[in-house]
Amino acid sequence: MILFPAIDLKEGRCVRLRQGDMAQVTVFNNDPAAQAKAFAQDGFDWLHVVDLDGAFAGKPVNAAAVASIVAATALPVQLGGGIRDEAGIAAWLERGVRRVILGTVALRDPALVRRACRAHPGQIVVGIDARRGKVAVEGWAETSEVTARDLALRFVDAGVAAIVYTDIERDGALGGVNAEATAELAASLMTPVIASGGVASLDDLRRLKALSARGIEGVICGRALYDGRIVPSEALALLRGEVAGAC
Repeated sequence: MILFPAIDLKEGRCVRLRQGDMAQVTVFNNDPAAQAKAFAQDGFDWLHVVDLDGAFAGKPVNAAAVASIVAATALPVQLGGGIRDEAGIAAWLERGVRRVILGTVALRDPALVRRACRAHPGQIVVGIDARRGKVAVEGWAETSEVTARDLALRFVDAGVAAIVYTDIERDGALGGVNAEATAELAASLMTPVIASGGVASLDDLRRLKALSARGIEGVICGRALYDGRIVPSEALALLRGEVAGAC
């Protein structure tokens, strides 16, 4: 399993929100590029970057910070937040982002997602953020009546590289990952699923790894890495199967 360290950007700084609330923000680093370098030195294989301001604005806002992250290391970056048209997708991929995450537009314009998958094979990820099982969009400000599973199934044959599934009520709250709901979603799809939201300890990672055969490809972790609850070397060894009892 891949462990994706999260770099969430607000006003050019690395932050973490609690349950997607922009009013409940903690700043962890004023220098996104330095944070990216630190994660690279820790041995991570990927970076998960979100333009939080862009998610609310519906267009990229922290472009300079994202560019600095891409330039800072050789790690592949998957980027989401405010990317809602084909020109924006192509522009970020041309600027060195490895995969683009489409969230709001996946609900609003699924045909665009399909076109993007055809134009950029293996580089399009669908982000599904759910509140009590229902998809939330526009930076989580609006909750739809569409279930996470129903939205995921719309892209079953589209060529999506992965689904990022976030349990909003657990995100940033350190209350434990919703491993069961993630595994249930993954088992219903052919597309790999990446878990997100609530990861607080190595036990959360163990639970996800034990369910990985059901289609869980990776897990995103933010606050627990920043505050030291999870030590990168221990987490990476666990998910790579390099320690006893890793499964």
